[in-house]
Amino acid sequence: MHGSAALSARSRPTDVDGAPGSARIAALVAREAPRVLDYLLRRVASPEDAADLLGETLVVVWRREGAVPLDPTEARMWMFGVARKVLSQHRRSVRRSRSLGERLALEVREAIVQAPADDFEELRAAIETLREGDREIIRLVYWDGFTLAEAARLLGLNAATVRSRHARARATLQAQLAETLSDVPR
Repeated sequence: MHGSAALSARSRPTDVDGAPGSARIAALVAREAPRVLDYLLRRVASPEDAADLLGETLVVVWRREGAVPLDPTEARMWMFGVARKVLSQHRRSVRRSRSLGERLALEVREAIVQAPADDFEELRAAIETLREGDREIIRLVYWDGFTLAEAARLLGLNAATVRSRHARARATLQAQLAETLSDVPR
């Protein structure tokens, strides 16, 4: 090899037996991905979530190829460490989403009537009747935890516009839920 091809080949990470780093990572993934998937399946509610988390784990492994230890046992442990961090982020996201959904339900229901906050089907149905832009504002604020100003920046809208749409959407939700809840026997 001459010139840049020789330099390129020499600068690639290799494992103990001299195989290029990407071949080493491919071997690691082929060997450990089924085990990582089993690890994730035992820790999440659905196989789809486990598959998504495995995909996220593999993206990190490939992107951080240079950080993967050369020793196969250490590489396996490192890959499981990545999966554990991806799983931890997933769990935080699920908790945050659930908490914010509950917060929205409580806030809307408390503004209407004193009703139990454990039934969210009416709330979901009411949100779906809003205009798309209003639905997105409600979701960003209550489910994703953004302030109205942050939601305005995300949507590329004036903050005053988002505040007025938010107020209109809340009023609409309150009216719809008050009507729905008044039909429910107590």
